[in-house]
Order: sequence, then structure tokens, then C-alpha cells
Amino acid sequence: MVNWGLYPNFSEWEFRCRHCGRVEMRPQFLERLQMLRTAYARPMQITSGYRCPDHPVEKAKAAPGAHASGCAADVAVHGAAAHELLRLAFHFGFTGIGVQQRGDKRFIHLDTLTGDNRPTVWSYP
Repeated sequence: MVNWGLYPNFSEWEFRCRHCGRVEMRPQFLERLQMLRTAYARPMQITSGYRCPDHPVEKAKAAPGAHASGCAADVAVHGAAAHELLRLAFHFGFTGIGVQQRGDKRFIHLDTLTGDNRPTVWSYP
């Protein structure tokens, strides 16, 4: 069970699965995200948090990803703010960083998965 009071810049509703309404975030991920947010010193709009394994995005994958494990979030950001967020994400040890800085939906994916091929950085097509 997550004690949302430990993460003053975030609320449970931001991380709810848009498919089923559940929110199963890992406290260790939220702690790291809160440290990042404190250092970033500006609002961070979460566009995707927890996604259940039945969420259409997760179902389209070979296996559910970081969002389904409760250790990922996508943050709406662009321009110089995106550069600063990336710098801090590396500093705070996020192991998966995805960058989408084209089109209308610009964001940075952050996760803390471990294992083979970590850390890693990618861009979205």
C-alpha cells in the first residue's frame, strides 16, 4: 500500500490506469520520482502512470512493460525543461528513459526497471 502523503507533489489519481482504474505503483519508484521532482523545482504533469496488463498499450507488447510493473511514468515536457528533466533523471539513477519530443504529445518516459540492457535510453518513432 502506497502512503501518498510521502509524495507531496503527486496524487494517486495521476497514476491510475486509464483502462481499469487500479493504481499499483511501487513506493521505491515514487520515492525516486519525488526526489527528482524536488530537485526539478517545477510541476511535473504525469500523462501515464500505472497500466494494468490488460491495458491496450500493454496488450500490444510481447510482455507487459515498466508501466505494468508500477515503476514507470511519462511526464509531459518539452524544450529547455525537457533537457533539465533529462539531466536530473540521469543524476537520480532512472534506468529507462524514453524521449518523445516530436508532434503534439511531447513527453519523457522514466522507469527504474533493472536487468539486461539497463540502463537504456531510446526515442519513440
